[in-house]
Amino acid sequence: MASSETFNAEGGCSCGEVRFRITSAPIFTHGCHCTDCQRLSGGAFAINAMIETDRVEVLAGTPKSVPVSTPSGKGQNIMRCPTCNTALWSHYGGAGDKLAFVRAGTLDDTSLIEPDIHIFTRSKQPWVILPEGKPAVEVYYDAKEMFPAEGLARMGALRG
Repeated sequence: MASSETFNAEGGCSCGEVRFRITSAPIFTHGCHCTDCQRLSGGAFAINAMIETDRVEVLAGTPKSVPVSTPSGKGQNIMRCPTCNTALWSHYGGAGDKLAFVRAGTLDDTSLIEPDIHIFTRSKQPWVILPEGKPAVEVYYDAKEMFPAEGLARMGALRG
């Protein structure tokens, strides 16, 4: 992946009403295998690119915020196209509105982002084979142990 200074990717919903651009590489990207991500994505797992919300520029349309409960009880707001309901990114209750989790599958070039880590592998489908050498955890992880220095600095800047 390109450095955060040179990274730029566009994406959008299925019907084309909502278009967006991310203006830097993600802080960190999860391949999430939790049963909620499986249900909400309709797939075996979701790829969520964690990025500062101010680095997600809406180019067309206005996403609608749809509140969804989570097992943690903190909830999430899924930003969806108001017409086709494609999930574009989420704001999780524990992270707040300053951090977006962009659905990597909504990017025009879906090959630009791959998971840095696979999480909630305890509920991974048994036929999904994880790549060798890629971190994987049964539930979640300690960011201080897993994030690169730049990611830790960016998260620190969000906290103020």
